[in-house]
Amino acid sequence: MSVLGRLAIALNRRDEVPNQELAADIAERNDDQAVKELADNLSNKNKNIQSDCIKVLYEIGARKPELIAPYYKEFGRLLESKNNRLVWGAMIALDSIASVEPKGIHSLLGQILATADTGSVITRDHAVGILIKLGSIKKHEQECLPLLIEQLNTCPNNQFPMYVEMSLPIVSEKNRSAFQKVILRRLPEFEKESQRKRISKALKKMGC
Repeated sequence: MSVLGRLAIALNRRDEVPNQELAADIAERNDDQAVKELADNLSNKNKNIQSDCIKVLYEIGARKPELIAPYYKEFGRLLESKNNRLVWGAMIALDSIASVEPKGIHSLLGQILATADTGSVITRDHAVGILIKLGSIKKHEQECLPLLIEQLNTCPNNQFPMYVEMSLPIVSEKNRSAFQKVILRRLPEFEKESQRKRISKALKKMGC
């Protein structure tokens, strides 16, 4: 059966289980041809097929990122789509492969950040995830750290505690003060005790 025949839309299903099961099967079998068919259909005339294909692809990426990494340019093109489902789905896919295809993802960084500024919360979350992954690589650290700090400076309050927690793996003696500065500057903005506790706990983990 064609991969398209196993998508949720083809099975008249409104839930995501068929897409998740398909992704797990493709990842387990390292099925490059199935991945190619999904990538080819990101431009299908049927928007529901497009949506199911990006869903399956980023679910594959969560399991075996190397399988979808060759298609980073296709995901990059989707960031310009008028279909928001494709935009944030593409950003999830790019986030999943940032560690295995850093050179390719870095080439899209300007577009990734521009999309994050105007996109949904999910889009921004995964753009931050990409910055963190690239920032953990010595070659890109000097460029990506200031960009990450800028995201921490400007992100909505609801996202800030999570972004601080996400950043913990790349905090070092060399950059600790930069993180500490933005966290302490923004801490008074938070009235919810739960948020303040999360931020304070992250500060302690940073050694601040």
